[in-house]
Amino acid sequence: MNAESDERGEAVAATAPARATGDMTAPEPELGSKAPHFIKRSRTLHLSWQVGIFIVGLGVVGAGIVMLPLPGPGWLVIFGGMAIWATEFVWAQLVLRWTKRKVTEAAQRALDPRVRRRNIILTTVGLVIIAVLVGIYLWKFGMEMPWKIQE
Repeated sequence: MNAESDERGEAVAATAPARATGDMTAPEPELGSKAPHFIKRSRTLHLSWQVGIFIVGLGVVGAGIVMLPLPGPGWLVIFGGMAIWATEFVWAQLVLRWTKRKVTEAAQRALDPRVRRRNIILTTVGLVIIAVLVGIYLWKFGMEMPWKIQE
């Protein structure tokens, strides 16, 4: 005889906290391929699907890398390519989870009033220093560009 029913175990699991730390955040989605079921059934078709996803993601990540020194949203495009890879590869899903966690932590730190105050003070000091340097340059050389200054 079984003293506990299966429903009771499921009810306890459903009411348990999502994490051991006690925060009630939504559980993270499962890792693995997001390919449609009919593609996963055939090994050859699934492998072809993975190769296609890898090539498309590689193209997007490559375009993002090119955009880093050139005009364009380089990091945004790189993360877009990682998201494409994450639809099929577990390693990319783990990298994206880590990145999202770090970005969230940085955003929380940036919202701290002491950090915001420090950043505002440092920005103000930096702008004052730049304004003083520009003023000294204009006082000494006028509106002449550095490559046209006659000694």
